[in-house]
Amino acid sequence: MNYHQYHPIDVVNGPGTRCTLFVSGCVHQCRGCYNQATWSLHSGHLFTDELEERIIADLNDTRIKRRGLSLSGGDPLHPANVSRVLQLVERVRRECPNKDIWLWSGYLLKELTQDQQRVIDLVDVLIDGKYEKSLADPELEWRGSSNQVIHRFKQF
Repeated sequence: MNYHQYHPIDVVNGPGTRCTLFVSGCVHQCRGCYNQATWSLHSGHLFTDELEERIIADLNDTRIKRRGLSLSGGDPLHPANVSRVLQLVERVRRECPNKDIWLWSGYLLKELTQDQQRVIDLVDVLIDGKYEKSLADPELEWRGSSNQVIHRFKQF
């Protein structure tokens, strides 16, 4: 899996202070997407064990009160990303149990494959649906267009 950016301190992509990973690869290629540079699976940088270690360390760093991890992209549920994203969220659940996990995906919850659903079973919040430029609304919280749905599986 490749990633485009990692922000160890982010206050935009989810509530509170978070660690945010933007993965590479998106089949949806939504018109008007603000992150088109992430569409190619081969763009960005290789996601390494070292970066995974850093994410875990950042989530557990008590100097900054982080609420959780945000996964965006590209698309974390792109079939080529699912196994590595699953490995990361499983580890966050084990080693950072008091942190929440938010995930943005163009795939709809009702259309997920079994492998994609395994990831979703471990996240607290999924924002699903393709970005629809004609339904864009800057007043929406945590999503870009009104067709996208915020699924809250767990409350913190």
